[in-house]
Amino acid sequence: MNILQEETIVQEELKALGVETEEALAKFSRVANGLIGHGVYPKNQVILMFAQMIDSPKKYAFSKNKLTNLALYTKHLKEIGQEIVLSDYGKALVEAENAKPVFEIKKVGRQANVDVDLREEALNYKIYGANQIEQGALNQMQTAMKLPISVAGALMPDAHQGYGLPIGGVLATTANTIIPYAVGVDIACRMCMSIFDLPANMIQKEDKLLKKVLTENTFFGMGAESGKKFDDSLFDRSEWGAIKITRDLKDKAYRQLGTSGTGNHFVEWGILEILAEDDLMNLPKGSYLTLLSHSGSRGLGGNIANHYSKIAMNKTRLPKEAKHLAWLDMNTDEGQEYWLAMNLAGDYASANHHEIHNKIARAMNQNPLKRIENHHNFAWKEQLADGTEIMVHRKGATPAGANDLGIIPASMTQPGFVIRGKGIDEGINSASHGAGRKMSRTKALGMISKSDLKEALEKAGVQLIGADLDEAPQAYKDINKIMAAQEELIKVLAKFSPKIVRMADGREKAED
Repeated sequence: MNILQEETIVQEELKALGVETEEALAKFSRVANGLIGHGVYPKNQVILMFAQMIDSPKKYAFSKNKLTNLALYTKHLKEIGQEIVLSDYGKALVEAENAKPVFEIKKVGRQANVDVDLREEALNYKIYGANQIEQGALNQMQTAMKLPISVAGALMPDAHQGYGLPIGGVLATTANTIIPYAVGVDIACRMCMSIFDLPANMIQKEDKLLKKVLTENTFFGMGAESGKKFDDSLFDRSEWGAIKITRDLKDKAYRQLGTSGTGNHFVEWGILEILAEDDLMNLPKGSYLTLLSHSGSRGLGGNIANHYSKIAMNKTRLPKEAKHLAWLDMNTDEGQEYWLAMNLAGDYASANHHEIHNKIARAMNQNPLKRIENHHNFAWKEQLADGTEIMVHRKGATPAGANDLGIIPASMTQPGFVIRGKGIDEGINSASHGAGRKMSRTKALGMISKSDLKEALEKAGVQLIGADLDEAPQAYKDINKIMAAQEELIKVLAKFSPKIVRMADGREKAED
């Protein structure tokens, strides 16, 4: 783990690479400490990049990157006979990097372009809380169950219309198929909860401290980036270099590590009341100060989703109403590439939450008693009760197998819940991922006033930092009705009440 620390590159370290003149040292120092100071790269990565650039300045000079101008300068020195000669130490760094194993996807052949018809009749599927689900979502699920690759499905009570598969939809397809749009644009959007051994009444007694810690360690919005990292070890993994899209997005993903998106993404302090002792929860009943976050894989996941959704729609050409349900064949290069990218985005989303939680925990001088987390936009290889291998797409649905702990949030003024799944086959081992919207963002902005929001916040005793009226609690369904509609799927272990909520400012464009 790389613990956050102040780092700079001194001239002796640059000289060790072969940089010698005062002019060159000044230019390299300025670039190095700019990159480190703004959290673009850690120190060891900057030193390695300098060594690689000195070794091959032309390569860096003719591509758009953070070292382009410095590479042009280094290339010019070479052209006028004042070449910077890479030291033996620098050469060793480059050789060691080149010797690292490269993650390779086994080439199995490209996916053919095909025209595909839907089934005449949709497969039967279970609907939970049907009276709370809009017709558009029901229509989308009906279309999904007509896909020739569909095996089983379920619709959760928080469902509402999305692209392709409705949000709140669970779709099991044949094991060799995966639908990018049924995973969702925000790949691995997930929940993360840290439970602290601190009294719940800190919310009232230390609210200024908690707000300060929250605002200093959270960053929101489409362009949000964080500075120095708590743990960037994920970026050592060889999978980043396996395919072009992850190679191209690695730097952006690094800069965005420790940030959250817009829309309904949040980081918040609240009170967790543990209602039932459970071997998975493994904490005594009582009330705890708790941190809860909701966000996904940022620009990395969004770009992966859009890239492979377009490929899927070109490869698998479906009728207009089903076009966003196009799939990739897992036995092709495209399917294998998406599988790798999706899973990497999932690990990145988890690391993103950990970065936020670890920084906040350190600011509080605490280690959490327990951390609970789960994806709710993802695809998993699973089995039906009869042993049939399937691919389960949960687009806005919480895994709820018999040994799954999960988190179901609501709105900023309604409680969320920690649940244990019951592993119900008819529900495809799933549950809702929240309360679900009862009105669109546009409708919410037109119907809900600032005074309406203020009144709701005051009534619930919630302090709000950021957000806009499209995220007002009035835009969401009643979480109690949602939970009642899925009692057969889950057991409630704890109730979380939000108290200090941090979201993106209203001027930010929604991503979800």
